[in-house]
Amino acid sequence: MTAELLRVRDLAVSFATEGGTAKVLDRVNLTIGRGQIVGLVGESGCGKTTLARSILGVLPRNSAQIGSGSIVFDDADLLKVDPATLERTVRGRQISFIPQDPYGSFNPVFTIGSQIMELMKWKSPELNDRQAARSGWLPRFHGRQRYRADRQRVLEMLAAVQLPNPDAILAKYPHEVSGGQRQRLMIAMALLTEPKLIIADEPTTALDVTIQAQILKLLRQLATGRGVAVLFTTHDLGTAYEICDRITVMYAGQEMEEAPSEGFFNRPSHPYTSRLLRSLPSNDGGLVGIPGEIPSLVNPPIGCRFHPRCEYATEICCSQRPEPHDVGVDHVVRCYHPVTEKPKQAVQ
Repeated sequence: MTAELLRVRDLAVSFATEGGTAKVLDRVNLTIGRGQIVGLVGESGCGKTTLARSILGVLPRNSAQIGSGSIVFDDADLLKVDPATLERTVRGRQISFIPQDPYGSFNPVFTIGSQIMELMKWKSPELNDRQAARSGWLPRFHGRQRYRADRQRVLEMLAAVQLPNPDAILAKYPHEVSGGQRQRLMIAMALLTEPKLIIADEPTTALDVTIQAQILKLLRQLATGRGVAVLFTTHDLGTAYEICDRITVMYAGQEMEEAPSEGFFNRPSHPYTSRLLRSLPSNDGGLVGIPGEIPSLVNPPIGCRFHPRCEYATEICCSQRPEPHDVGVDHVVRCYHPVTEKPKQAVQ
């Protein structure tokens, strides 16, 4: 079994809203092994992005509240790390981020090269870790020797993400490159700091299908080749099938099932997972939806939040959330009545 890099346990996060307190994460568990690509799958609003932001430590302070739980990364609980230390030594260095919108992530009035070199000034692997961790230290100046080393590192990384003529790319403005090239730049920037974990927040959503396939293949090759773990959030099961080693499926702020990709697609055990896979378009063009509606997170159902829509629900499902238990090798489900049939429509 792959050694653990990240272990989230019993994480509860709520947000203050005009309609009341939204319980966005309800004692969520997540495990990522070193070098693994783990898919975080679920419908919009299920809590994927909130979980990713909790790991990064960038939840809004004025509205978000972490009620319980732990986020242990490389043997340190990030919830107990001093925020300044987290900013200097973890976020952007050991844990990096690939956004959903690559164009909106660049400043349109500065060249690509100036923005990447600004990142390297603060987060470069050439930066002395002892200096970076020193209280109050700021890398205000990019020394000539380190600048040259950082620039060479950037050029090599742009070549690694298959961008032609890296020198010319650095001189361009963001609007002068295509969407696929901007996403390759985002991947390069995430890898430049030599992280142990990359959080990719639906990084192919804004791209057309052909470019999506290229980006997924590139991300997998680079992450696997460099031994970097990836948390890949998506609502697209086909994308998860293409890139992920393991998959965790979420519904209304609760994780339902965690399994290797093969087990997830071939032997789904939670009723929600099973219905989700059955809802994919069939070969004859038919669609089978999931009855009911996603519950409000301000007043969520007690117990398993899927129980109002579940055909297997009993009294205990309505009153007490099930604990995670094994249903196979490295296959964990939170359900009192796990199902065993294979999905009628497999992901192609």
